[in-house]
Amino acid sequence: MLKTIDHVQLAMPQGEEDAARAFYAGVLGLSEVSKPESLAKRGGCWFQRGGVKVHLGVMQDFRPAAKAHPAFVVDDLSEMRGRCDAAGVACVDDQPLEGFARTYVFDPFGNRIELMERL
Repeated sequence: MLKTIDHVQLAMPQGEEDAARAFYAGVLGLSEVSKPESLAKRGGCWFQRGGVKVHLGVMQDFRPAAKAHPAFVVDDLSEMRGRCDAAGVACVDDQPLEGFARTYVFDPFGNRIELMERL
């Protein structure tokens, strides 16, 4: 039986770790955590806050995940949208989902991320 999700892995282009840090740490508020030495040589970076873990791995011939996406529950969607606006990250509203306010944002590489607030 599956018990929980340990982390979400998203792909990124080689050499774009600073852009990943600016978005995932600077905008979304996750903290960067060290990758294990055996994986660090591959590039990319890992982020975490509480039980939310996002791993960014370098992918040769990178293509963003434009449809598949993680969905993160936030405490204050309006505040998060303000952070995105201030950083020049566009927010795109989608169809309402019962019990949630939600929006999509795209990381610097074009990967889609859903942000949800329980109503």
